[in-house]
Amino acid sequence: MSLSALERGRAAFEQQEWGEAFAGLSEADRQAPLDPWDLERLASAAFLIGRDADSTDIWARGHNAFLNAGNAVRAARCAFWAGFELMDRNETARASGWFARARRLLDGHGRECAERGYLLLPAAMQQVAERQLRAAYDSFTQAAEIGNRTGDRDLATMARHGQGRALILLGETARGIALLDEVMIAVTGGELFPPLVGLVYCSVISSCYEMFDLRRAQEWTAALSAWCERQPDLVPYRGTCLVRRAEIMQLHGAWQDAMDEARRACDRLLHPPGQQGAGAAFYQQAELHRLRGDFAKAEDAYRQASQHGRTPEPGLALLRLAQGQVEPAAAAIRRVVNETASPPARCRALAACVEIALAAGDVPAAGAAADELSGLAADRESSFLRAVSAYARGTVLLAEGQAAPALAALRQAWSAWQELGAPYEAARVRVSIGLACRAVGDADAAGLEFDAARSVFEQMGAAPDLGRLDGLAREAVPKRVGGLTARELQVLRLIATGKTNRAIAGELTISEKTVARHVSNIFTKLGLSSRAAATAYAYQHRILDTPA
Repeated sequence: MSLSALERGRAAFEQQEWGEAFAGLSEADRQAPLDPWDLERLASAAFLIGRDADSTDIWARGHNAFLNAGNAVRAARCAFWAGFELMDRNETARASGWFARARRLLDGHGRECAERGYLLLPAAMQQVAERQLRAAYDSFTQAAEIGNRTGDRDLATMARHGQGRALILLGETARGIALLDEVMIAVTGGELFPPLVGLVYCSVISSCYEMFDLRRAQEWTAALSAWCERQPDLVPYRGTCLVRRAEIMQLHGAWQDAMDEARRACDRLLHPPGQQGAGAAFYQQAELHRLRGDFAKAEDAYRQASQHGRTPEPGLALLRLAQGQVEPAAAAIRRVVNETASPPARCRALAACVEIALAAGDVPAAGAAADELSGLAADRESSFLRAVSAYARGTVLLAEGQAAPALAALRQAWSAWQELGAPYEAARVRVSIGLACRAVGDADAAGLEFDAARSVFEQMGAAPDLGRLDGLAREAVPKRVGGLTARELQVLRLIATGKTNRAIAGELTISEKTVARHVSNIFTKLGLSSRAAATAYAYQHRILDTPA
């Protein structure tokens, strides 16, 4: 005897075959309206296969069906889920209406129920958004206690997740992380109401990024991915979450996979319009285009990121640097550093500031940014921050002519990137290690570092880095005197040929202001007071004999 559509749908739901569950229950619903419990199953299946709008509509039907059956408490739960899904899609007015309806239903219900705890969650989340963090923690704690008393594991887990995030924002990182790890055990163990899984995961991953804890983000991503592979119909990742996954893929060197994920994020976040996160998805695409040397596509994606509310910096400033527009890049990054306060964004801005300032010959500014990065790294247990900080410190030391200490810092950075499984970042460090080896006269070691970096850049299609490496490979061993940078040596050679600052600026395609700063640095480092003395120094030390 063949199973009915309703029986097939129910059986598929129990077996977590979400596509088949949706198909079977939908067919049964067309034959005869489903009862409210089956509408709950259908709404859940719709959400899990990515049919979000259908899911919300079905929760509304379930709400009405439970009301007609005289079950106001369960009707309130359906109203909560309709509101929660709408809130996740940033449709706040409709979400607020559903939450208000659920509260009104419970006002006439005297006994304690889990639904009262569920309705504490949106208010607590709003308190987090308004930075009322202690009040938010208290609200989440109250919800968790209701979940524990009523035996509702889903409520208790959601509330503990909120407690963990609030504690992290309050600076109680260890307690917060412990709660999030406990939550993720429930998520990856299949203990939760399935629609919760992707939502909680995405929020936990965001917390990991806020703490610069990329190792934990990678570990939980791998664990959840393994769980999802057993449910091929599942669509657990929503738009913002896809951006985070793209960032992890980029870090691991899977640039094409990262681009695909970022494009999926754009598709999901642009329809319907007005959702948060679309700018971040465009920004992620822009970053990948920039690294590959597709500058026109990067420019367009940064512009779209800006149009959707995401500042295009520091990526746009780094794009200008890659295009040879050093002064616009320097002006942009100075502004960004001055305006940026949140630690995650400031860390990335400072790292870009070091790179751009060094290219502009402003070693003091690069040093100040590197020092601040060191302070951020010291305050947090983060392999990512240690890697970023050590690389910044090493490149500044190298620019100051301190090759030996630069090597020590750069090798620390390389080890940290290796541990994080970040091949591109590790390869960039190897280029700097090669330059430091060259500076101490070890040309063989420099060549080996350059070759290793080249192999990675070629594999990943990092065209700008390959171009820079080709230029470095053609250079002779630079003559390092007086702690001058390579750019300062260029300027000194041109001074010695009698060129004015304006003529030097034209030849090097930089501004006169930048040339003046280089000249000042040269005079300070060499203890000179005039261009005539600089010219004499250049001839005495045979600086004009080395290639410019």
